[in-house]
Amino acid sequence: MELNKKSKMAAEKNLSLNKYISIDKVAELKGLKSNRSIRIEINKPDSKYVSRKIKVKGGFTYEVLVSSLEPDLQSKLLDESIKSTQLIPLNTGAVTFASEKSKLEALAKIDLIHALYKFRKKFNTKQEADKQFLELYNSGEYLKKIFQTLGSISKSTLYRYIRSYEEYGTIDALIPKYKHSSLDEYNTVLTQEMINVFLKFLLHPNKFNIGKSISLTRYILEQQGYKNIPSIMTFRRYAYKYRRLHYDKWVLFREGEKAFNDKVEPYIERDASLLEVGDVLIADGHTLNFQVINPFTGKPQRATLVGFLDWKSTALVGYEIMMSENTQCIASALRNSILNLGRIPKIVYQDNGKAFKSKFFQNADCLFGGVKRARSSKAADFSPCRQAALTRSVLTECMPI
Repeated sequence: MELNKKSKMAAEKNLSLNKYISIDKVAELKGLKSNRSIRIEINKPDSKYVSRKIKVKGGFTYEVLVSSLEPDLQSKLLDESIKSTQLIPLNTGAVTFASEKSKLEALAKIDLIHALYKFRKKFNTKQEADKQFLELYNSGEYLKKIFQTLGSISKSTLYRYIRSYEEYGTIDALIPKYKHSSLDEYNTVLTQEMINVFLKFLLHPNKFNIGKSISLTRYILEQQGYKNIPSIMTFRRYAYKYRRLHYDKWVLFREGEKAFNDKVEPYIERDASLLEVGDVLIADGHTLNFQVINPFTGKPQRATLVGFLDWKSTALVGYEIMMSENTQCIASALRNSILNLGRIPKIVYQDNGKAFKSKFFQNADCLFGGVKRARSSKAADFSPCRQAALTRSVLTECMPI
């Protein structure tokens, strides 16, 4: 009971009736999705709220005097203040977590220190010995196994290892004391409210960089009345940790679903070394960066090039240039590719363009003779290649000479 009284007294002290709070906080207390109705009420001549206008980045906003709020809203503010001033047990449930990698690094540090002690006996002064020792070690040729574990180190880092080891004399002194309850959790001084504001900017579709997100977060927290805001490096370390542990959310919210499919979801790597030249052709079209005279209209126009690349050799085996990416242009490019290769491809990967998806290429089995035709986003399953039918259709019927 005594603790509850003290907490309530401290909360009432922190919650001054002469304090102003943002209209976003008022809307949150009322359970509203936006602050629009609060703004309308404030701008009325006979408004029940006492407010003031403050400048923010990009314009201005309003703050409301706590004493002018409804009694139930003041009670909610008092309850929140009580929760924030309650005594917190010292044991938060976080434990010191040491991975196997950290333990191996600690053992390597001890071996490095003992190697230095032995090395110093060959010199008259420690300064000269330590300089020679670091030059040899950082070359990677001396104490190779330790170097593979720890990498290159500076003089100050070496002395820090020595101080920690000489002070305590155990391996525990050289193991980092990071407090985690698991590998997926990160101990930070940031409160949940600070993290929520920070993540709104980190995961924004505008892809704010980490520095911009930190500055915006600190500005918002200052406007909300937070004092003793953690340092920039505290926010930056949390951002790096969050990106490493939640890379899927990082990519999905910042870059969209396509980037999530390309960068995060499982994929299959294709081995082009198993192919022969001419087995698989890949088609694509490109609008040229210069203009030519359209022979049909007489007006200048950017022509279109449709080409077929051989997957094995990555060579452009055939192409055609016409005024638009149409069925005739694609068929002519395929014909030129077959003539240059001197063989019929087993598979032709087509683009997702309108002309590539036309019925001429998708449904004319009698024309293509069952050649596998697949678009880049959707593979097709057809019968084996019938070269005679394809030769007759593509080389004779499609583009007669």
